[in-house]
Amino acid sequence: MTDEKIRAILVDDEPLALRGLKMRLSEFPEVDIVGECANGREAVKEIRAKSPDVVFLDIQMPGLDGFGVVRALLGAPAPLFIFVTAYDKFAIDAFEANALDYIVKPVEEERLKDAIHRIREALHSKAALTRESKLVELLASLSEDERDRIKELIADPDWAEKERYSERLSFKDGSKVVVLDADEIEWIDAAGDYMCIHAGGKTHIIRETMKALTQRLDPSRFQRVHRSAIVNVGKVKELHPHSNGEYFLILDNGQELKLSRSYKDVVARFL
Repeated sequence: MTDEKIRAILVDDEPLALRGLKMRLSEFPEVDIVGECANGREAVKEIRAKSPDVVFLDIQMPGLDGFGVVRALLGAPAPLFIFVTAYDKFAIDAFEANALDYIVKPVEEERLKDAIHRIREALHSKAALTRESKLVELLASLSEDERDRIKELIADPDWAEKERYSERLSFKDGSKVVVLDADEIEWIDAAGDYMCIHAGGKTHIIRETMKALTQRLDPSRFQRVHRSAIVNVGKVKELHPHSNGEYFLILDNGQELKLSRSYKDVVARFL
């Protein structure tokens, strides 16, 4: 087995993260990347078609997330799973005893080297089959509605379009992980290298780019109104024009935001 390639599939909805992981893995000649997937539905099909040795699987993806991918494979031979997550504790609490390994983003070379070593050992060991069976059993504890939802997502040819935007945002805030429903978000503004998410009278500061957040949020509900601000259209109560061509938006919590002339085509969203 030492001379055999480790056949791997990579799954992540973030193109930069996927490219970064692929670049890191290129330093390991024993790893043969046989597939790359940008969402859970693609991953299920690719895993079934190619039967890889290991899947590097992002946990948090819109639509069918990493856990949903594993659930959808119930009854089929299970590959090894390396969970990839931005939140260390999230992976540890749920899956430390069941998944082969987990890697925290951004992926570090030494950490990946450890994961490759675990994969090598696991592929030699029958114990790996037992570990992965336990993982599948753990994820099998679903309601019938959840099972039906997974089947529906996999079968729906329009899934990618319907599920490409996040209904919930998860991010680390100090020592805890905060999960927000998209509808709770009032507005988002930039502060240097950080983004401030305002929701329910609280401000959460995360390290993410304006462009990345824009791609994750449904444009029918969230609009860029300034080069450094995004607003939840449903939270806008009033729109006041200014003589210089700009507008002032008043949110239902009383917050005032400026809509710059560069984004004046957004006005139609509020009329």
